[in-house]
Amino acid sequence: MRLPCRPVVLVFSGLDPSGGAGLAADILAIAAQGAHALPVITALTVQDNDRVFGVEAVAPELLRRQALALIDKMAIHAVKIGIPGSAANAAVIAQLIAQLRQARPDLPVVLDPVLASGHGDVLSRDDAVLALAPLLPLTTVIVPNGPEALALGGVENLRAQGCQHVLVTGGHGDGEAVLNRWFDAEGGEREWRWPRLPGEFHGSGCTLASAIAARLALGQALPEALDQAQSYSHAALAGAYAIAPGQLMPQRFFT
Repeated sequence: MRLPCRPVVLVFSGLDPSGGAGLAADILAIAAQGAHALPVITALTVQDNDRVFGVEAVAPELLRRQALALIDKMAIHAVKIGIPGSAANAAVIAQLIAQLRQARPDLPVVLDPVLASGHGDVLSRDDAVLALAPLLPLTTVIVPNGPEALALGGVENLRAQGCQHVLVTGGHGDGEAVLNRWFDAEGGEREWRWPRLPGEFHGSGCTLASAIAARLALGQALPEALDQAQSYSHAALAGAYAIAPGQLMPQRFFT
């Protein structure tokens, strides 16, 4: 008897021991959409639910071997990228995506450009903005928050560097509503407004980017994937819980 097969998302991200961000968030968010995550570790981190105290990038060759063991056996339906850990790792990830696109030129790639923690703690061995450079031309959707979009030169610069679609999230803004703005490949724009929730959340960007990647892996069109991933992420934040003082953990595992 042939068992049901789920679409898979190849995930490149760091390991967060608090279980709130990085690969832990990616795995839960992707599973909640009905897809399966293939987590490839880019970096080991020393952090809690608020602060990052250290980052140790995985060796580039070990990163490559992790991914190739999966790519050689499985059909990849989407890719999600969090922190690469180092410029060398970003270059390896770019090479792997180029390899995957030889067989599937339209493979969706979702990039969460995590430049620092919510408290400004560094998450890369190298300059985080420069480290992302080889990944930008390969990105289907990049999901920066407002400060990250500015640090990356703004929407027009991201588009000029090859990002097809840019979804700028407004969680770092003020006001009663969170404004998320999508700038599409044809120069169009669309906005979503979500009620601003009280508190701060650990791994909210990971949650949204992974949900988008999973929805694209399931075959949804991009507008639908963006809409449903945001709805899921808002519900996850609305149901967040505490494990210690500080940032809350999104409740990711529900459908």
